[in-house]
Amino acid sequence: MTVKIEKSEALSNLGMTPLIDIVFLLLIFFLVATEFAEEEREMSVQVPEASEAKSLTSKPDEMFVNVTAEGKYYITGEAVTLNELFPILRQASLNNRHQSVIVRADRRCRWEFVMAVINACGKAKIRDCRATTIKSS
Repeated sequence: MTVKIEKSEALSNLGMTPLIDIVFLLLIFFLVATEFAEEEREMSVQVPEASEAKSLTSKPDEMFVNVTAEGKYYITGEAVTLNELFPILRQASLNNRHQSVIVRADRRCRWEFVMAVINACGKAKIRDCRATTIKSS
């Protein structure tokens, strides 16, 4: 027994005119809103200067700690020992409370060297510490 499915005529009666009207109104709205935004920026206002003003949001400084395959630590190209690393991280944390540290480790290095840097970051109260690997040559 075959079942006959009748086609619905609901979509065939759908008019395009209201859709075109809505799109046209949206286009006009965005064009007018853009013009108002440009007028705000073009106003000539003399802003006073403040000598002690600081930005409300500052991008945190990133400090890179490189770890070689042999377990040597480098900050800004200078070799440091693990004992010298903690005071540097602590001072950076005191200077900027949003300090972030990126540990770049050679993929052949042992994980304990990377964990030593992460632990030093924790002791220095640096909350944003990330580890990544670099390609060994």
